[in-house]
Formats: sequence, structure tokens, C-alpha cells
Amino acid sequence: MTIRVVVADDQELVRSGFAMILDAQPDIEVVAEAADGDAAVAAVRRLAPEVALLDIRMPGTDGIEACRAISAGTSCRTVMLTTFDSDEYVFEALHAGASGFLLKDVRREDLVHAVRVVAAGESLLAPSVARRLIAEYTARPPAAAPSARLEALTARERETLLHLARGLSNAEIAAALVVSEHTVKTHVGNVLAKLGLRDRIQAVICAYECGLVTPSAG
Repeated sequence: MTIRVVVADDQELVRSGFAMILDAQPDIEVVAEAADGDAAVAAVRRLAPEVALLDIRMPGTDGIEACRAISAGTSCRTVMLTTFDSDEYVFEALHAGASGFLLKDVRREDLVHAVRVVAAGESLLAPSVARRLIAEYTARPPAAAPSARLEALTARERETLLHLARGLSNAEIAAALVVSEHTVKTHVGNVLAKLGLRDRIQAVICAYECGLVTPSAG
């Protein structure tokens, strides 16, 4: 299956560079380029791509707002690109529904990998971004008890969410729970569905915010 992508960045050279890298892949097709957030949202709604690559800072509607609109109104998944490695942008983008977050100095092979991973329904963070995310939530005072929001989960689904929050892959979770990877995928799917989450990144955020993972446990 060909992965259809919209690339949005207000700098033409940057935008065309990313588009050329992705278009050179046999399984990826860049179906549109956009210079601002409004154009990106319009292109996604018109062309229904699998992935949108969005710059954080764009004139008019910025990448965060574009991501929020795309996440709320379409099935397209978003990867955010920025030169600004700051907490503000990380958390805003993730809460807006981003499934990936990369810095613009990303290597071409990592850019291509990110698009493929996100298109497959997984999520991806640059290592520096992941460190910031975990540090932010583990630095917060722990909740007195896990949120009532988690009551919808079975005991095994809670265990799965806990392992997700600790950064384990499906294979590692399967080994920890002594079950098959297929069973883990089912548990992960149930967790996302019951908690109304789009992907693993939002599951990690939820686990910290709900108090399932504390600084000592993280």
C-alpha cells in the first residue's frame, strides 16, 4: 500500500526537501505541499492522506492548530517538525493529537521511518522529546490514587498501560505478561478504545496524568 502524505512548512526549500526525500521512496507519495496551516488542513480534507507532516511555526493557522483540526475531523495522523526543542511545543503538539514529533535536523532515513511507523498506527518521538516528556510527568507530585477514568480497564489492561508508560514495545510487554504479541496488540487496542485515545503517546500521557505511573514507578 502506498502511504499518501501532505507536507506543510512555510519555508519552500525545507518543504520541497522533505517532499523530495519522501517521494523518492517506493511506498510513499507526497500528494500535496502547503505553506501554512489552513492550506494543510484543506489539503488533508480534500485528499484524505494517511500522514500529514506539519511544521510547528507557520503563518496564520500554525502547526498546532492544524494538527488539532486534522486530528478532530479526519483519520489522518500527524508528525510534527520543528527546530524548537522546547517543552511548550512538545506538550501542545501531543495534546493536539500528534502521533509523532521530530526535530528538523532529523536524518532522512529517520524521517522516512517516522512516516512509515505513524502510517502503520504507531507513534514516534525523537529521543530528546521522549526524555522531556517522561521527565515532565515523573517530576510532578504523584496522584493520591489512580484516576477513576481507569476503572473501565481490566486488570490485565491496566498492566498493559503501565508497561506502555514505561516505554516497553509490544514484544517486551508480551514477555513481561507471558502472553503472545497478538494478545498484547488486543490489550493495547482495548486500552486505547476504552480511554478514547488515538495512540501509544496519548496512552503514556494518560497513565501519568491519571496517577497510574508515579515518579518512583516511572
